[in-house]
Amino acid sequence: MLNSASLDRAQRRWILSALMMTMMLAAMDTTIVSTAIPQIVGDLGGFALFSWVFSIYLLAQTVTIPIYGKLADVFGRKPVLIIGTLIFLIGSTASAFSWNMVSLIVFRGLQGLGAGSIMATVNTLAGDLYSVRERASIEGWFSSVWGIAAIVGPTIGGAFAEYASWRWIFLINLPVGVAAIALVARFLHEEPEHHRHSIDYAGAGLMLMAGATLIFALLQGGQAWAWLSPQSITVFAVALILAGATLLVEWRAAEPIMPGWLWRHRVLAGANLSMVGMGLIMMGPNTYLPTFGQSVLGLGAITAGLVLASMSIGWPVASAFSGRLYLRIGFRDTALVGAVVIVVAAAGFVMLPYPGSMWAVLADQVLLGAGFGLLSTPMLVGVQSAVTWRERGVVTGANIFGRYLGESLGAAIVGTIFNGTIAAQLGHAPADLRTGLPHDINSVINSSHSHKLSVAAEEYIRHAMYTATHHVYVALVIVALITLAIVLFTPRHFPVAAEDDPAEAATLS
Repeated sequence: MLNSASLDRAQRRWILSALMMTMMLAAMDTTIVSTAIPQIVGDLGGFALFSWVFSIYLLAQTVTIPIYGKLADVFGRKPVLIIGTLIFLIGSTASAFSWNMVSLIVFRGLQGLGAGSIMATVNTLAGDLYSVRERASIEGWFSSVWGIAAIVGPTIGGAFAEYASWRWIFLINLPVGVAAIALVARFLHEEPEHHRHSIDYAGAGLMLMAGATLIFALLQGGQAWAWLSPQSITVFAVALILAGATLLVEWRAAEPIMPGWLWRHRVLAGANLSMVGMGLIMMGPNTYLPTFGQSVLGLGAITAGLVLASMSIGWPVASAFSGRLYLRIGFRDTALVGAVVIVVAAAGFVMLPYPGSMWAVLADQVLLGAGFGLLSTPMLVGVQSAVTWRERGVVTGANIFGRYLGESLGAAIVGTIFNGTIAAQLGHAPADLRTGLPHDINSVINSSHSHKLSVAAEEYIRHAMYTATHHVYVALVIVALITLAIVLFTPRHFPVAAEDDPAEAATLS
């Protein structure tokens, strides 16, 4: 167990620096690869497989988060974080020396296995090190890391790809990771608890397989095969069977990886489900806003990326401010304010007239980020504060897992809506334009940027892209309203464990 009271201010600063460095590793590797795609494919080939370079990382990271959260409760945060970071660095090194696309995909999966540990333990340690009053500002710092990664990652990736080698986008992780491990080893000291534990290996294995199969089905559905195809139905059926087997094993396990009380406890269930909703909403702008910016607003690639990154302005500011708010009105009501802001932001985009304005979209993104900060921080701090040290890892892992599961669901849902709308628009084009329009979805973006279409055809595609993005945001409004309802039905008063701070417990409970 970590005795935070024994740490002086300098030690906490060094530990926080290490946590932010490890968080930066995980955050950067979701963005830094994107700008090096042409160089990687040119070197390794296998363009048809390239989407799996991203997908395998997300899959491995997501399914291991709850397992690492439980392991952090059993063995302590420090060893789990150090081992996970080492796995990440081994995966980074191996990725840099990939010899074909298949090997790169395998090594990116290894990176993702390490990233799952980082996501689970860094946020858990924040709950251990800082009081309820302090955690909002710390979560604001963590949120700023993701904002910086969204801007710096593609820039560094592009620079390495153009002026050095794409392999350096993985090798740059090594000095940062080694420094972070050294700081954690030097300044983070936990008091070991001498308890005999029963590790739920069967539950962990089944959870990995069930989660991986479900996310695989979501990532492939509508892309590699149709949603109602035999392949899709088979994979979803296997995921359902594995999920049922997981529930059966977890029900009987002495120390389950995902305890049933996580979902029987209304506070925890509400917080976790709200994160599923938030993750789903995030995938709308993350996936299609840059395309909207380039194809509809006529922005360059860099400017469109900066419009997307503007969400990271509102998020950390709102996250830091949420601490003052939840100390006054409580965790649930602060999250409720955030959910309302998200609804307003999603609806604001829907109300944009064609073709829209860059400044209006920019402001909407800042507002959406503020809503995410006001929703996610009080929910995470709230669930961490509702349990003791021995349970904080598993509740943190479950909360973060909910968000990433939502992102996987969101990628599938918004992709289906966007592609379906584009297909319908092409199918219902005026007869005099049909011969000049692209005949499949994959050719739409290339055709719109080729400047080989007639003015009327270009305008039709531009409007089709606007309509498809508009439909995506209509769906996001619906999800945002459902998320608002989930928060509304979450108990208003969160229990606060006495070990946190008796005075704050009296204020917040």
